[in-house]
Amino acid sequence: MKFFFDFERPELAEILQPAFRATQIYKSVYQHWFDDFDLMTDLPKSTRSSMAQEWDIKLPAVHRRFDSSDGTRRYLVRLADGELAETVFIPEEHRNTICISSQIGCALACTFCMTGQLGLIRHLTPGEIVGQVLIVQRDNLAWEARDSFNIVLMGMGEPLHNYDNVMKALRILHDEHGLNMSMSRITLSTAGLLPAIERLAEEPMIPNLAISLTGATNEKRNELMPINRRYPIETLLEAVRRFPLKHRQRVTFEYVLLRGVTDSSDDALNLVKLLKGMRAKVNLIPLNEAEELNYARPSDSAVQRFQQILTDHDISAFVRRNRGNDISAACGQLAKKMA
Repeated sequence: MKFFFDFERPELAEILQPAFRATQIYKSVYQHWFDDFDLMTDLPKSTRSSMAQEWDIKLPAVHRRFDSSDGTRRYLVRLADGELAETVFIPEEHRNTICISSQIGCALACTFCMTGQLGLIRHLTPGEIVGQVLIVQRDNLAWEARDSFNIVLMGMGEPLHNYDNVMKALRILHDEHGLNMSMSRITLSTAGLLPAIERLAEEPMIPNLAISLTGATNEKRNELMPINRRYPIETLLEAVRRFPLKHRQRVTFEYVLLRGVTDSSDDALNLVKLLKGMRAKVNLIPLNEAEELNYARPSDSAVQRFQQILTDHDISAFVRRNRGNDISAACGQLAKKMA
């Protein structure tokens, strides 16, 4: 059977006759949450029967859900081949966030990230990426609040390493007859795959861009993020400076604070020099500790000092709250843990 969520609406229109059936079914699945063709009473009975034999519109099953004391939820989603994708729901007073994975594992081996220890198992398909959003949306949001969420591609994997599948998934999510997600509500985080960033800059529809920096010199970043040996900081930042931004839009730089490694005043000043003159903001992420990681979280005073140095030099800097740490759902902790 064909997995419905792998297909863009124009692709369906080429397969289905008459072509307007694609729009009807898209609306039924994405906007009305139907998972059975028999519910689509605007389709002829014969069409419903034939579609049910050829197309799978069931979302993957949730293998397990973990609920944090702070309201965060981590999902292990069981895929057709038995593999597990991981996604996280983060509720907030004025905004909900769905953090999705683009791969199972990751090939980039950043030393402060649990996912990197898995290595790359495989890419996720467009439908497996889209399915994570729908599972979490339907499990957490009431019908009247079904659109009250943003999407961040900050789960397992490097999104730009799975470029074609990720961009297809974003087009599916953006479709006006589907979820109708504005690109301004989607953020893609990359460790810095330079050719793919340049390719992304040429897309007709571009999500918000976030760069995982974590290290303000090549020496530090080479140690922490091996991708930097191929695409050094200065080359990466030059590409970011050329990246097209809308009015008032900024690139986000994510900077993980590791005690005694990336949290000193000199590190902060080096970051100031890097970002001077850029339309940028910085998300400071105090390390979410885990037994498997050989780093420690800085003190609160060190975090505050680092942030103050940035703001004193007119760089917008925000400290990301620790969410879901008790269920291994925090940034850098996704590693398919079963407990």
